[in-house]
Amino acid sequence: MWGFLNVLEPYYKGGEYDFLLNFDTQLDLLNKRFIVFGLDNIKDNKVLFPIVTIIIMETFINKMRRLKGIRKMILLEEAWKAISKEGMAEYLKYLFKTVRKFFGEAVVVTQEVEDIISSSIVKGTIINNSDCKILLDQRKYVNKFDEIQALLGLTDKERAQILSINLSNVPGRKYKEVWIGLDGAQSAVYATEVSPEEYYCYTTEETEKLELQRLTEKLDGNIELAIKQLAERKRK
Repeated sequence: MWGFLNVLEPYYKGGEYDFLLNFDTQLDLLNKRFIVFGLDNIKDNKVLFPIVTIIIMETFINKMRRLKGIRKMILLEEAWKAISKEGMAEYLKYLFKTVRKFFGEAVVVTQEVEDIISSSIVKGTIINNSDCKILLDQRKYVNKFDEIQALLGLTDKERAQILSINLSNVPGRKYKEVWIGLDGAQSAVYATEVSPEEYYCYTTEETEKLELQRLTEKLDGNIELAIKQLAERKRK
């Protein structure tokens, strides 16, 4: 069973709200298959942030070392400002240099190319230890792409592939293209197209999210049925 945990969200207990960090019952994080840690509320807190970050890192490292023969993954999404703070950089470097030895993967995600260009952590550790690179549409960074190409060690062929993304999409079909490069040995642009159900699960468009939320409320909180109904409308 998949588990979901946000250590900073209030947990209702005995008529009052408590925080999972202060919860008096031991949590079995080792055997949870899927754990989410949310840091938005404390990313600027000088006391809580380093403590929680170390808890997260230690939780993953513990799973990484103890779960033999099981693929492990840690994904850091848009965490550059946070992980670049004093004391966290070395921890991250250790993680990237160690994770593959224990049948694990470390993944970082960012929407801003500046994060890649300006981060010494990225230049010194992450890129050198990342065999797989995935880039979305980079046309708005075309004037900075020389820096990106040099930083990522891209060939001219790979540069041309990346800058061709979404330039010749088939009219009438909703899909996006993505570039995937595997350690300089193989690269290509792929079209990614999902079903309407998947689309409504993951859309970030606010109007669509609100539409889904309103329909879910009408259906007594049944978000699965709401997604199915919206997907059927989209097909029609």
